[in-house]
Amino acid sequence: MRDMSATSPINAGEAPAPDRWETVNRVVFPMSDQDLTMPLYAIEWTRPHLTDQVFDPRVDKRRIDLTNLNKSGFQRLMTESVTTRPQTNGADVFSVDGRRSITVYPGRHISLCTFFNAFPAGYWRRWTRVNEVRFTAQAKGRGSVTLFRSTGRGLFSPVSTVEVDSPDRATDVAVTVPMTGLVDGGYFWFDAQAGPHDELTVGDAAWSVPRSARTATRKGDTTLSITITTFNRAPYCHNQLKAIAADTDLRRRLDTIYCVDQGTDLVQDQPGFADTAGALGEQLTYLRQANLGGSGGYSRGMYETLQAGSSDYVQLLDDDAISEPEAILRAVQFADYTRKPTIVGGGMLHLDNRTILYTQGERFNRHTWWYGNTMDLEYNHDFAASPLRDSPERHRRVDTDFNGWWMCLIPTTIIREIGLALPVFIKFDDTEYSLRAAEHGYPTVCLPGVAVWHQAWHDKDPARTWEEYFFQRNRWICALLHTRRPSRRFMFEMLYGDVNVGLKLLYSALKLRHMGLRDIMRGPGYIVDSMPGKLAEVRKAREGFADSTDITDLETLPAPRHDSRPAPRPQNPKDITRDGAKAVVKALLSRRDGTRDKQPDTVITAKDAVLWDSFTGVGSALVTAPDGNSVAWRRRNPRLFRKGLREGVMLARRLMKNWDRLSEEYRAYDMASVKVWERIFKDVAAK
Repeated sequence: MRDMSATSPINAGEAPAPDRWETVNRVVFPMSDQDLTMPLYAIEWTRPHLTDQVFDPRVDKRRIDLTNLNKSGFQRLMTESVTTRPQTNGADVFSVDGRRSITVYPGRHISLCTFFNAFPAGYWRRWTRVNEVRFTAQAKGRGSVTLFRSTGRGLFSPVSTVEVDSPDRATDVAVTVPMTGLVDGGYFWFDAQAGPHDELTVGDAAWSVPRSARTATRKGDTTLSITITTFNRAPYCHNQLKAIAADTDLRRRLDTIYCVDQGTDLVQDQPGFADTAGALGEQLTYLRQANLGGSGGYSRGMYETLQAGSSDYVQLLDDDAISEPEAILRAVQFADYTRKPTIVGGGMLHLDNRTILYTQGERFNRHTWWYGNTMDLEYNHDFAASPLRDSPERHRRVDTDFNGWWMCLIPTTIIREIGLALPVFIKFDDTEYSLRAAEHGYPTVCLPGVAVWHQAWHDKDPARTWEEYFFQRNRWICALLHTRRPSRRFMFEMLYGDVNVGLKLLYSALKLRHMGLRDIMRGPGYIVDSMPGKLAEVRKAREGFADSTDITDLETLPAPRHDSRPAPRPQNPKDITRDGAKAVVKALLSRRDGTRDKQPDTVITAKDAVLWDSFTGVGSALVTAPDGNSVAWRRRNPRLFRKGLREGVMLARRLMKNWDRLSEEYRAYDMASVKVWERIFKDVAAK
């Protein structure tokens, strides 16, 4: 440790020239938590289930006339839309023998068309010069190995079937597949079927590409440094270090891990840390610094990597995530072949529901200046319920604008040219970085088969914490940097946010939002200089509000008049807009003051608290925190609401009026430069 198609031509069974091909995607299996994660790696084969949308694009143009739908039509509709999966975890179908070996039981059949083990051919076709891919494996026993390919529509067909009759020793399987028919997307994968009376073991399966298509200029293997920034999540961070230390293939490409510890519960004090540090040796650089948030921790790792000058890439990795080490290698190997330097991101799988993919990448809406899902792909896709093979929409190539920094690989050539992260503590630093890179001609690709497990957002609500300040402020700093002529929608978005939190009786959030706008107009120098101590100031500003006062002992509170609010009724968008406008007018004119209530009107669960209409007609309510550990007695205060909206209008108008001047100031200041960060690091070290 350092302190500091069936018609496609193929070639099967030929002996490959060892120097011609480079393995870029190894088939792997989980060695722990198999009951939680196996559907991401291997599944039992079932009869394919493809809906009409795969075969007939016109289906998506047809409306369902529910008023004339009879019972038989409804039953047929439901039958077409439901995929029946076998109730099995694979234990009676196959067994995992090791990290790279799987055995199929006699008469059973498995598919590797899964998130982690299907080869994302459509992405390699789009972003690299690779024109063919080679599949290799070792097979022992009796049965067959069949290669498949899909298109961006989700239609798939067999490429080649290799019969295996080798019960005594492993035999080679090799098939070369051309990269054709993949413009819209598509995957390659293999299925394995054991003979009726014999097992079939498949090991060392991998996908390789021609070295001649490689664009990385370094002779030999490229290397990376990993940056993990942590604040009082020492056990999680230590687990990350142990996982990396145990993966010898990843460590062959690793220069060092910059573990940037910004907390008081230190990673180095964790039981067993000395053993982990000893195992990593020079491949661990442990750094301590003041809490500069995620942007400060990641920028420190980027900065140290540039200073060392030995790594081709920097891998940003969240401290509280669980990694699939093979995914990190795949990101590096993909980056070695991209046509131009490319930011390679990965998806976010839920830590508490391991087979659910939160997102595989997002787009940024420059009209609303907010992000959203890509190509109408829904968030939170469960691969256990809807496997990749039976989810045709997931076979399309998804182009994205940015990738969250739960996991993101950045070439050092990009960092040298465009700088480090914005010095904004947390929020929007990852989004802004990819937008900045895109303006310099560098894309961001969120590669399937690359992901970490990370705590999902459903138990978080930034509007109920100090994070609201950074969300609001940094969103508009990002806009100033990347939009020279703002639309009127920008002002609407600012005011909409104020109304939204105000209707939910979150008056502390109103204060933080306005505090952020004022600070923006103080200029980029203030944003940079205030970074180290801003969090404490924001926390202080949030104190004293009813909605920011957490109560853990419910026995100290009077019983509410009503146990719960009625469940929300489904509405169309027009009705929601109409009711929202009515709610705003009513709140502005209301004289109902809940600040003196001796008894709350009702209770509102954390799930319902994100909806403004849960608070319609409520004078005060006990609202559960997202983590379920406390409640806040929110109280309606019409005076604060009216004052807050007036202030919001004034600040939004002021910002829009001065947009051109502020935009030039922020661009000229070059906040994310190495020079600015050197000053920040020096200043906090001296205190």
